[in-house]
Amino acid sequence: MFKLRKLILITFTAFLIVTSAQAQRYKIGISIGANSLTKKKLKQISDAGIDCVETGLTPYINKDSLTFILDDAEMMKKMRELKQSATEMGVEIWSIHMPYGKEIDISFVDETRRQKVIAFHQQVLKYVAVLKPKIILFHPSYYLSLNQRDIHIRQLIKSVEELNKNVKTMKATMVIENMLGPALLVAKGNQERPLMRTVEECLAIFKLLPDDVYAAVDLNHIANPEKLLLALGSRVKTLHVADGDGQAERHYFPCDGKGQNDWKAIFNALKTIQYQGPFMYESTTANLEGYLDCYRELLKLSK
Repeated sequence: MFKLRKLILITFTAFLIVTSAQAQRYKIGISIGANSLTKKKLKQISDAGIDCVETGLTPYINKDSLTFILDDAEMMKKMRELKQSATEMGVEIWSIHMPYGKEIDISFVDETRRQKVIAFHQQVLKYVAVLKPKIILFHPSYYLSLNQRDIHIRQLIKSVEELNKNVKTMKATMVIENMLGPALLVAKGNQERPLMRTVEECLAIFKLLPDDVYAAVDLNHIANPEKLLLALGSRVKTLHVADGDGQAERHYFPCDGKGQNDWKAIFNALKTIQYQGPFMYESTTANLEGYLDCYRELLKLSK
């Protein structure tokens, strides 16, 4: 009898723990460049109830030449100082947004250009490894030439397999972000939109990617983003939170009322897929306290 009561007590306690964990809010995060993350700014972030940040090294990079504005020793010093300040202020460096652009495309068809980008990213990873991030986020491509989508996908897969080795060495997780793509062609009709522009294309590409490479879903890049969340399911490891209409890079702050996202549907999708990552804003508001306030407002709307 005693054993039965003990078993019931253990089971009930476990239930309470699970229920309590489910009731906890998502961590709140914001996207901010590494050059802006001073000790003072990190304290302000922490005081505003923000738990974590996504950052990147773009301010330290010459995008056209794929070089850094500081030398190796200075970059390493910057990263060590940033990590120490974040630790002291209790702010987690959750994710790194890797550089991207016309000359930084991991799906380049030209192998020499692709290899140059891989080497550049490996250098970036060397620096951000000091920050001990959980997530390393890449764009799948830049804009594409006409009728070369399949070969860009093959090059993307090749690059992901190479870079994922570096990411795993850091004990981090690689994620690929969905891109904007209301129509295949850009307005002038002389280029195609980047890879992973639709639910269908995201699913097709993720079937080709290694199982330990996951997804970042940008809620501003696609109309009805809840459909993409549900389609990708447990592969969603992080978010870019912004409002939009899926037609252009809006990055509206969700509580400004400018976008078309259905936040109730989004929260329901996050619950359905048992999303465990932070509510990572890639949109801005007037004051840091506004991020947590907005999250609470959206949460009320979703009930």
